[in-house]
Amino acid sequence: MRSSPTSAPHARPADIRSSTVDAFDADVLIYAAVARHALGRRVRTLFPDEQVATSGAVAGIGSVLLVPELLTKPLRDGAHDELAALTALLARLDLRPTDEATANLAVALGASYRLRAADAVHLATAVAAGADRFITNNSADFTKAIVEIAITYPSDLAAS
Repeated sequence: MRSSPTSAPHARPADIRSSTVDAFDADVLIYAAVARHALGRRVRTLFPDEQVATSGAVAGIGSVLLVPELLTKPLRDGAHDELAALTALLARLDLRPTDEATANLAVALGASYRLRAADAVHLATAVAAGADRFITNNSADFTKAIVEIAITYPSDLAAS
């Protein structure tokens, strides 16, 4: 994690499977849920095949806001396969609640980078958790100018 006035050192999650701790934005998880999506395949390689309950390995962290952001539309539309794929991905993440400290960090990051509330919470969750990179395809809002964490786009990841 890069240091800045809006970030503080935090303990690294003990159950993260690799030396690089990833945090995820909603858009890349939607891509990863689609079997033949070119960018999704790159993101999918970051996820363990086994569920956390079986292996103890998680792909990374995310805000608990990912749950309504990802599951509402497929549930409403009756898209059961999409719902199952997204639920399986979420089950491989350490979903973090938005506590007061994370909310305050989201305010600072949102103001600094002109982010909408949900985007600011996703970024703040990643920074507060001590993640090394924030995986997103939203290059309009999450530019490489963000200094608190490495912004990583799916195109930056190795092809599967």
